[in-house]
Amino acid sequence: MEASAGLVAGSHNRNELVVIRRDGDPGPKPLRQPNGQVCQICGDDVGLAPGGEPFVACNECAFPVCRDCYEYERREGTQNCPQCKTRYKRLKGCARVPGDEEEDGVDDLENEFNWDGNESQYGAESLHGHMTYGRGGDLNGVQQPFQLNPNVPLLTNGQMVDDIPPEQHALVPSFMGGGGKRIHPLPYADPSLPVQPRSMDPSKDLAAYGYGSVAWKERMESWKQKQERMHQMRNDAGGDDGGDDDLPLMDEARQPLSRKIPIPSSQINPYRMIIIIRLVVLGFFFHYRVMHPVNDAFALWLISVICEIWFAMSWILDQFPKWFPIERETYLDRLSLRFDKEGQPSQLAPIDFFVSTVDPLKEPPLVTANTVLSILAVDYPVDKVSCYVSDDGAAMLTFEALSETSEFAKKWVPFCKRFNIEPRAPEWYFQQKIDYLKDKVAASFVGERRAMKREYEEFKVRINALVAKAQKVPEEGWTMQDGTPWPGNNVRDHPGMIQVFLGQSGGLDCEGNELPRLVYVSREKRPGYNHHKKAGAMNALVRVSAVLTNAPYLLNLDCDHYINNSKAIKEAMCFMMDPLLGKKVCYVQFPQRFDGIDRHDRYANRNVVFFDINMKGLDGIQGPIYVGTGCVFRRQALYGYDAPKSKKPPSRTCNCWPKWCFCCCCCGNRKHKKKTTKPKSEKKKRLLFFKKEENQSPAYTLGEIDEGAPGAENEKAGIVNQQKLEKKFGQSSVFVTSTLLENGGTLKSASPASLLKEAIHVISCGYEDKTDWGKEIGWIYGSVTEDILTGFKMHCHGWRSIYCIPKRPAFKGSAPLNLSDRLHQVLRWALGSIEIFFSNHCPLWYGYGGGLKFLERFSYINSIVYPWTSIPLLAYCTLPAICLLTGKFITPELNNVASLWFMSLFICIFATSILEMRWSGVGIDNWWRNEQFWVIGGVSSHLFAVFQGLLKVIAGVDTSFTVTSKGGDDEEFSELYTFKWTTLLIPPTTLLLLNFIGCGLDCN
Repeated sequence: MEASAGLVAGSHNRNELVVIRRDGDPGPKPLRQPNGQVCQICGDDVGLAPGGEPFVACNECAFPVCRDCYEYERREGTQNCPQCKTRYKRLKGCARVPGDEEEDGVDDLENEFNWDGNESQYGAESLHGHMTYGRGGDLNGVQQPFQLNPNVPLLTNGQMVDDIPPEQHALVPSFMGGGGKRIHPLPYADPSLPVQPRSMDPSKDLAAYGYGSVAWKERMESWKQKQERMHQMRNDAGGDDGGDDDLPLMDEARQPLSRKIPIPSSQINPYRMIIIIRLVVLGFFFHYRVMHPVNDAFALWLISVICEIWFAMSWILDQFPKWFPIERETYLDRLSLRFDKEGQPSQLAPIDFFVSTVDPLKEPPLVTANTVLSILAVDYPVDKVSCYVSDDGAAMLTFEALSETSEFAKKWVPFCKRFNIEPRAPEWYFQQKIDYLKDKVAASFVGERRAMKREYEEFKVRINALVAKAQKVPEEGWTMQDGTPWPGNNVRDHPGMIQVFLGQSGGLDCEGNELPRLVYVSREKRPGYNHHKKAGAMNALVRVSAVLTNAPYLLNLDCDHYINNSKAIKEAMCFMMDPLLGKKVCYVQFPQRFDGIDRHDRYANRNVVFFDINMKGLDGIQGPIYVGTGCVFRRQALYGYDAPKSKKPPSRTCNCWPKWCFCCCCCGNRKHKKKTTKPKSEKKKRLLFFKKEENQSPAYTLGEIDEGAPGAENEKAGIVNQQKLEKKFGQSSVFVTSTLLENGGTLKSASPASLLKEAIHVISCGYEDKTDWGKEIGWIYGSVTEDILTGFKMHCHGWRSIYCIPKRPAFKGSAPLNLSDRLHQVLRWALGSIEIFFSNHCPLWYGYGGGLKFLERFSYINSIVYPWTSIPLLAYCTLPAICLLTGKFITPELNNVASLWFMSLFICIFATSILEMRWSGVGIDNWWRNEQFWVIGGVSSHLFAVFQGLLKVIAGVDTSFTVTSKGGDDEEFSELYTFKWTTLLIPPTTLLLLNFIGCGLDCN
């Protein structure tokens, strides 16, 4: 993927493809071809030995390792070959290490072996056999059939043992002869070559060939004895032996990467008890209310009872998903010890970042630029980070701003990593009112910080100049620097566009270090197509990233949510890459935190009750719901696959029964099975797409299903498989092949130009037609709150999610300051819930019999039912004024028993809230603001959402999607007291006046 390839624009349907280069761009540079074997540890060339032949570290398997890694492994590591676990022998010119004396006093390899044959005729085959070890296999390669050497005596004298063919026995021949200095394993067996079989080593051969269970007990005992001896030696030496310093690190690396922290029983048990008591009190309360009607105000009484029953049901849906709240803790040091050791190539998984933007006038380019800069400077291996920016408005302003951002990143990223600053979004870093010299010991920090601040101010001037220029659009449309018209001049009718700003060949910072990839994407739009708004843009990014980089994990951010904690990705990987927990995790959700909110948070923008109480409760069941941003996904989960099922341990059998008993049982079973067994042809045709076993990988990719490849006898089944995959994922063979790679990775044989052409194909406007996109795959369509639907579908497939709350907030965003913008934001969320309520994916009736847990379903039902509470809430808030104006009341005169139930209910309500704040750590001010805005939003935004949803379903009247403004004036809280009238304020204002009138008349 070339960063200098220019802007690629085109349409697959129209068979158009144009490459627009910038002025003075010489074009892509040719790729450097490797000139030898590649070290499978560090990635460098293996190099040559002093004799001029390829360097071979291990004489048993010739695993490609360079001399530096070989010496480091002997000096600091386990001293064993990573592939065959054979101890490395000392080569000529290498320093001695402890243990070399055990090699019979032989220093070098000059006379260790006697090789009579000609080495040259086998060297090429040996090197060819190991050139691609540890990398993706060649799609066009054909495996060589195994040939058994009849001259090599088998361990069982050629007889079958336990139905195992002779060619699968654990015999590893050691090819020995005279005259040569190096020994290479042969890719085939040559009968003319004298071969001396070596004795079998159970510690490696048995496990390597599937016999591990036979010698497992002996191996475990041997390992335990070895560990005890090493610890004893360390204790005898008084801890001074430096060779044993790595033992605690090795033990630490084997530990889990995270752990659950349950709420203390002294806090959670009283909370659960008061919930049960409240349920009992509710039962007696409703018994009294129903059995004692008010005859002279029967209508008011009936309305109040219906409203109270609805409130009780709503409380149950909200309360019980919080029954098992938990917190989590991660261990970043263990993650580094296991996957990111210093001085070794990082084994952390690659990740693709998605940033979505639409309108640069409502979402200022400077805000998007800060988000992108924080991603490029994240504390993660640069070769494993790719950032994709989706411009769904096809704005040239966004494109030019991203170009400026890529240039500024070459200075900003090395500054962040050199001084380890936080946060790594420059706008928010330079606005911090803290002592920036704290913990900064470098003498050059002050000067470089001032210089970087000047650079950023100049960068802001350039961005603001672009914004000012974009206010007035030319009549002929925008043109690029070379005079070419901007392809996105018509926002509703333009080709797809892709520009790689930073990549493998053009992404070096000012210090010469590589930068993460930065890719601009604008999907094709044509009249007459439903583009599905944000959900469609996110699905386009899923396909583009799968073609270009195909990282196994994704992270999506809104354009105003920057990375506040540079280690946030590693926090997520503590769950995703955990060998015990990670395989079943579909996504890791981080809480939303915000900047620029006033101290009192008068409009409840922080949503503290939801993020710090409800989400912790869901994490104890099946995981939190997806909230639209700040979420790390597993790519395979987005493809609609089921979560891997836990394998049940095999049932134990007893050998004490006579053989005839088993024969009878087997005969009976066979007779029974014959009736239900399907023909073999039907078994071959049965293809399972949503049931994916753990560690399952495709036997062949689509390109390998032909006459000459292995498995040609299943050609018909392969064609059916390919057709179903293309019907499911779309008509792109490259993308379909990428979906079969569970651990990610791209096709090594594909050229950058062909990948870019395929990327244009997958973002074409008609690509999703007659596929499962938006129905079973990717972000789900049908609601403006696509986040709830997407997470719901994953949980229905049996996946679980994780809620991660780092000590330093992972991401921060901006929130609406004035009441009008806040109410419109809540209106959009509530309207999305109403759309889900009337869709096929409603949690009330969808997903039964799948992997969704009962209490998790309660939470999803509550997330789509809560807007309907606005109707009883509006009626209940009107009742006091009506009662005061008419002189009639909704309750009869209370006796002592009735007063007891009323008082008990109020006490339980307050006690539940107090205990909830106690175990969650939420302050009473945040809780009170949440209750206030629940009433304000309930009688305004939620009410309008219900009527708009009914109009859409009954009359087909659709409402437009309004993007929340992400920018304000430079003055802090400038819009906080700005009053903007909106029709959403009519119901709460009317209620307020009505109750004031009732109170006034009652007082008179």
